Amino acid sequence: MKITQKDRILQYIREFKSISSWEAYADLGITQLGARIDQLKKEGYEFKTEWESSTNRYGDKTEYKRYYLVNDMIVDNINHISV
Repeated sequence: MKITQKDRILQYIREFKSISSWEAYADLGITQLGARIDQLKKEGYEFKTEWESSTNRYGDKTEYKRYYLVNDMIVDNINHISV
């Protein structure tokens, strides 16, 4: 079974607690993080966002969103699964 970009994003957030568009690109090869987040929202996941800023190599200020998973359906429901 092939792992999807959405699965990679969820795994990344579970491990590192958040993700930015730069991290999605650099670490996961995902160029359209916002589109994948929108798809995950439609599937029932909830996210909190914060704007962050940095300086690019030309000295210009750049702004981007950082996404945090608020409602992790898998983790929240894992306690209901009997082993």
